[in-house]
Amino acid sequence: MRLIFAVVGCCMSLGSGPVAAQDMTGAEDLYRDTCRNCHGPKAKGMASFPKLAGLEEDFLAMRLTQYRAGEKVGPNSALMQPNAIDLSDEEIADLARYISTSFD
Repeated sequence: MRLIFAVVGCCMSLGSGPVAAQDMTGAEDLYRDTCRNCHGPKAKGMASFPKLAGLEEDFLAMRLTQYRAGEKVGPNSALMQPNAIDLSDEEIADLARYISTSFD
């Protein structure tokens, strides 16, 4: 019986890796298609669009959630709200994680 639990536990842990990689791939695609034109290919910011590189995951997720809710949280709120309005909670979490871990 212990062997069965050990095997099931190992199989379950092996299955979690690709999902995380897939989430990051989706977030990378989302950044490329939605964010990169204004925030730049390395999230360093461009013109009046702020730098995202170096920001904490929690802060990014909070901001995206605020934009999705239609809150005005800065001078670019009107530009960000249409980009965030259709994001799911999962997409926001994945995108925030991707930005906070992929750029210096």
